[in-house]
Amino acid sequence: MKRRRRTEILINGSIKRSEEMANVISEHYQVKVIQEPESGLVMLKVRETSQKSLFYPGEVLVTECKVQINKTIGIGIVTGDQPKLAYNLAVIDAAFEANLPETIGWVELLENEEKMIQAQIADAQQSILKTKVNFETMDV
Repeated sequence: MKRRRRTEILINGSIKRSEEMANVISEHYQVKVIQEPESGLVMLKVRETSQKSLFYPGEVLVTECKVQINKTIGIGIVTGDQPKLAYNLAVIDAAFEANLPETIGWVELLENEEKMIQAQIADAQQSILKTKVNFETMDV
């Protein structure tokens, strides 16, 4: 599973899931914090559709953390002020990059979490579509 997909699932899914996964690694391995979770600003980059040019509408607050497990560095970056989630993401990233044995069953766990997220999105879209007005039948 690629880093981007894994991170999106962990950010959009249950926070408890990321805490459980990070705790499993912290219990069995020495986690060295290279950079404590700290806030920063990142320029938001958007591509303008008509001219295909880039522009920067503003900045976004992020929390960033870096950890090291067995000489492998993991990075966790999340929008907003969420130091615990940034730390958990960094630990999980380092565990996957180091190919630790605990990560073998995590891919299936993350795929199940992704299915739950997609179901929640579909439910939200369904509730929005229920309020949609059909203007063709309004003239009757």
